[in-house]
Parts: sequence; structure tokens; C-alpha cells
Amino acid sequence: MPLPPLRHLAAAALLLLGCPVQAATAHHPGTQVPGVYHQRIGDLQVTALFDGTVALGRQELVGIDPGAVVRLLDQRYVPEDGKGLQTAVNAYLVQRGTHLMLVDAGTAQCFGPGLGQVLGNLRAAGYDPAEVDDVLLTHAHPDHLCGVLDADGRPAFAKATVWLSQADADYWLDPDNEARAPRALRFAFPLARAAVAPYQAAGRLRRFAPGTPLPAGVTAVDTHGHTPGHVSWRIDGGSGQLLVWGDIVHFHAVQFARPEASYEADSDRPAAIASRRRIMAEAAARGSWVAGAHLPFPGLGHVRSEGDGFAWVPGEFSPLVP
Repeated sequence: MPLPPLRHLAAAALLLLGCPVQAATAHHPGTQVPGVYHQRIGDLQVTALFDGTVALGRQELVGIDPGAVVRLLDQRYVPEDGKGLQTAVNAYLVQRGTHLMLVDAGTAQCFGPGLGQVLGNLRAAGYDPAEVDDVLLTHAHPDHLCGVLDADGRPAFAKATVWLSQADADYWLDPDNEARAPRALRFAFPLARAAVAPYQAAGRLRRFAPGTPLPAGVTAVDTHGHTPGHVSWRIDGGSGQLLVWGDIVHFHAVQFARPEASYEADSDRPAAIASRRRIMAEAAARGSWVAGAHLPFPGLGHVRSEGDGFAWVPGEFSPLVP
């Protein structure tokens, strides 16, 4: 187990000395607290890590009548400005015994200010990036992949093996596909190649396909459609399971109720819809914990069936019981 964050140790020391704890724990009133949330799921300790937010415009929803979008967003109070609807970017650190896995890595420097907070929040949670054994990527888009590098362009996780599906690697790491891709997505290809290059050079990039041995207790679930090789990760915690489903949902206020609504950037919209329906139905039937990259932070909760669609049930704040 990692040591508690230094700020907690400092607070404990001040308390023992009879000093006010406020000096060690105060935050500037103009800043939020660190974007970290812990959840016990069976034998797993799951730590949600906030990377920041991006704005997605309503017009990026396709396959659904705009009037239905208005009705679904009405009184949902999703923050929205002229750039679009506030959309979280989350990553998940999962500790299983002594094994430490990071599912997705955030944006690092790829998406500009306000993002790239995963590494800082990982440290605020009391972990050292050098402790991470495996980085499990749901897909190769920059908001999930770029964070494997630090601000200086070096590997952020000194000993980790990076896992990327063969189908996504074949597509996003091939320069020939860049020339054929939609213009709006071409920027992502060089970012993907740059992010994995040092891991590949060190022999720590694993391209996996069905049948490839994965870390113990981990299963890759085919949820292609958003990208050719998009996967979700099921992690066994003994008495509980966690499903980290990546980009199954981008517009939570719309796509749970109407799974047929697609995101403009989906590479294969019919496949993305089929994957969303299937994985939501499975999560609802199993009652498993779900973690979503673009669900409101911490993005941990459950799915329930509701009419012809589904609904998101956010997990309640819970203390950590040893």
C-alpha cells in the first residue's frame, strides 16, 4: 500500500504538537480541492482522477432529433456556455493487492489549459507514478493516451507496460491512415505515435488481441465503434467487479435515455450504438460498478434500466473502511 499523502502526515504531526491543523490543510479559496476520489469495490481500491473538462456542443450529437436533445437536457443542469456542455475527463487508478493499474491517462499537454491534471492528482492521492505497473488504454484518442508522457515529453510511468488494442494500434499508429482520415481527426495521429514511441522503444508497449494474456484479474471487453479497437476493462475484485467503459458515453444527460444518439466523432456509429446498448444492458443486469471517462467526476456508479433506455445512478460518497 502507498503511504498517505504528505499533507496528511503533516496535519497529523501538527495535531500531535498541539498546532492548528488548518495551516496544513487549507486551500486557496479560489481553487477547488484536488480531483481525487477513492472507492472500495471488493478487494479493489479504486481512485478516480480528474483530468479537467472539455466542452462538447449539442450539435455534435447525431442520430437524434434536436428537439429531443433540448427536452432531455431541460432541468438536467449540465453546465453549458458558448463552447458547449461541460464534459469531464477522468482516469482511474486501480489497486489489486500489490498491483497498480491506471486505466487511461488523461490529456497531458495535448488539449491546452484546464486539462492535464491526472499526474498531479495521482500524486495528491498519495501515489508515485513510478509505482504504476500497467496502463490500460481504452483507446488511442489524445484525451486518454497523451498522459502517458509528462510535461517534458518523457514517460510519465517509469516501469509501466502500456496496453493498447491491436485494432487501435493498427489504425492510429499508421501514418497512411492519417492521410485518409477525416480532416478533423488527423491531428490525433501524430499525438498517438509520439505518446507511445518511448514505451515502444523500451519494449513496454503491448498490442493485445483476443487471447493475449492480460494482467491478472483483468478482461478486455470489445466495445468498438467509437474507435476501431475501443475496449472497456473489467477488473475482478473478488466480491465486486469494476467495469471501466471509456467512451461509451459522452453526453450523459442524453445517451443513457437514448442510447441510439451518437457522438459525431464515433468512427463507426452503428457499432458504437450497438456497443453502448450491449454494455449498458450488461451493467444493469450484473449490478456491477461502472467508471466512465466522460461521466461527471468521479464518474463511479451503476446503470439501471429505465423504459426503453437506461439511467445513471451515481455512487454515494462513502468513507473508506480498512
